[in-house]
Amino acid sequence: MIESERVTPLNDKPIASGTYVLYWMQAAQRVAFNHALEYGAEQANALGEPLVVVFGLTDRFPEANARHYIFMLEGLREVQGDLERRGIRMVVLRRAPDRAALHLAKEASLLVVDAGYLRIQRAWRDTVSRRAPCRVVQVESEVVVPVGLAYVKEAYSAGILRPKIQRFVEAFIVPVRQRPLEKDALSLTFDGGLDLSAIPALLRRMKIDHSVSPSPFYQGGASQAGKLLKAFRRAKLDRYATDRNDPSLGNLSHLSPYLHFGQISALEVALTARDATDCDAESRASFLEELIVRRELSMNFCYYNENYDSYAALPAWALTTLELHQRDPREYVYTREEFEMAETHDPYWNAAQREMMITGKMHGYMRMYWGKKILEWSMQPEEAFETALYLNNKYELDGRDPNGFAGVAWCFGKHDRAWNERPVFGKVRSMTASGLRRKFDIEAYVHKIDGLRSRYGEGV
Repeated sequence: MIESERVTPLNDKPIASGTYVLYWMQAAQRVAFNHALEYGAEQANALGEPLVVVFGLTDRFPEANARHYIFMLEGLREVQGDLERRGIRMVVLRRAPDRAALHLAKEASLLVVDAGYLRIQRAWRDTVSRRAPCRVVQVESEVVVPVGLAYVKEAYSAGILRPKIQRFVEAFIVPVRQRPLEKDALSLTFDGGLDLSAIPALLRRMKIDHSVSPSPFYQGGASQAGKLLKAFRRAKLDRYATDRNDPSLGNLSHLSPYLHFGQISALEVALTARDATDCDAESRASFLEELIVRRELSMNFCYYNENYDSYAALPAWALTTLELHQRDPREYVYTREEFEMAETHDPYWNAAQREMMITGKMHGYMRMYWGKKILEWSMQPEEAFETALYLNNKYELDGRDPNGFAGVAWCFGKHDRAWNERPVFGKVRSMTASGLRRKFDIEAYVHKIDGLRSRYGEGV
């Protein structure tokens, strides 16, 4: 059974007399460890109906470009094949997600959808719940502990949310059993379904931003995510606590793009880490802290704070101190274009920007340094915030994500405390190049990124 706390009816309409149960896949783009999919399978069996999956492919997702689309479509192509092997028909329509769901809901007895935390995702679900001719049920699958259960309001910091999550985590960190379907949906036919076998041709027909090239490092799909998880468990988890912050080592899971697109479940990753009892206990605890507490803090932020993607989301103390220091002299000031092209005086910052542009992902510690320096080298803190969010969302495969919104905001004081006052930053925590040199072999990181640049170009 799926935990009842994950299940939320979105309307009070009855189950209709339809042809199938419909799962509207949006955030959880996978087959394994997908609570919404398995809830749909349960309901389909109970009603004696087949299960159909619909996905709406929109050209207009805010700030998405070809890099994001090709990664997502690679994953969806794999999902479609995996579902077919379970007797589930998946239909991908070139429509806004809410319109795609409503189109197939006309013949559905019940519509099931996964949970999303961004404004646009919640608006889609609201539209479908109001207009669908049948009951609509949301099943939360992108977190270990359901967001509303963990805490009923915005958490000021990880320290506030951590004990709340820890109360429930053992009850929810359990495997998800796949249900065999009693009725096959493969005989059903639907008009307008996209052919995902030729992704480049499909992308050429779409009216999207093609200015950012696909990542040469990360290929979309649950199978790729599974390989990365196995490699991390085998060779990196044991030293995660000591090595994760060192950008020259790259001792990370590299799963954030796959978590962003729902191609792997945070629950599956958490179970893998928790059960790796032959690995260092501190490293397992450190990784689970990042995966569960810190990641779900970002969901809490986006769910409860309507300003999550704006400067106004910062805490009052950070807004006050940055305003007091906004006229402080800056030793260096750069335009957004200079930031984007990695044309600063700082080779470490430039390397971080190039890593993101080339690979679609930046080392987590360098992303903190990167954001802090955009604040330091911009004329106004609000301008800096907008620049950091623009660059993060454009180039990161895991951009446009609660983690990304919370991560950028953290660089400006969100989920942090006030520190000793200093120019430009005020009481917001600062980071320095000398700190990088003191802690890490940062020149090795620069050398590594220079090698990527020589081999792959700039990533645009």
